[in-house]
Amino acid sequence: MNQKGFTLIELVIVIVVLGLLAGIAIPQYINITRDARIAAINGMAGGLRGAVALARAKYMVVGNNTAATVDMDGTTVACSTGTPGPGGIPTAAAGGIVAAMQDTSGFTVTVAGSTVTFEPTFHGSATCHVVYTYTAGPPASGVVTVDTSGC
Repeated sequence: MNQKGFTLIELVIVIVVLGLLAGIAIPQYINITRDARIAAINGMAGGLRGAVALARAKYMVVGNNTAATVDMDGTTVACSTGTPGPGGIPTAAAGGIVAAMQDTSGFTVTVAGSTVTFEPTFHGSATCHVVYTYTAGPPASGVVTVDTSGC
């Protein structure tokens, strides 16, 4: 009688090879957790840049160059004045850029001097964060820096 099929040893070898691939090779190519952290950091950075642009635009529309705050949808945001240099840049404070963001859920916010650091609560580190740096000037500036090397 002529039978066709796989031997038990052939099946065991295939299972071992698939197990090795699943355990070693696949995680090297698909690191979804790291990609998610990087996406969250980049999203926060975009939100910060948008908040600076919106606060500046609102400041310019109001036209009061001596105002130290701007009203963003009912939230008072502390900002630079328009003389000298650009006004409306949110300060590095809870009442400045943090208030302009309005929602920082999922991030730990640390205000220290002229910088505000946003670290993801699920894996914040010294090299996985966004930093907002405010310079009073003249001219005033608000710079967003991203570091995803440790995510």
